[in-house]
Amino acid sequence: MVMDDFVFTGVDEAAINREKAKARELRKSSWWKNRIAAGICYYCGGKFLAKELTMDHLIPLARGGTSSKGNLVPACKGCNNKKKTLLPLEWEEYMATLDRRA
Repeated sequence: MVMDDFVFTGVDEAAINREKAKARELRKSSWWKNRIAAGICYYCGGKFLAKELTMDHLIPLARGGTSSKGNLVPACKGCNNKKKTLLPLEWEEYMATLDRRA
């Protein structure tokens, strides 16, 4: 699977911009600060400084996800960049493919 091949249509750009604004506000909240305080990436389980973690949408905005607390997780930059717009199941399949190659 090549992640760059995904093309999404039907997602309203204005809705995505609203969700991004919600995410920016949540990033300032004590809820988010508590989430990143442990310094653990949701995907790889690696330990990072809180400032090194990014906010990732489990279900990406481009795939209809929202900026709700249940859809946001801390992720290291490496995992977030690799995940791109994959859904959780697609991410698991991608990771399983890497495990089989190792």
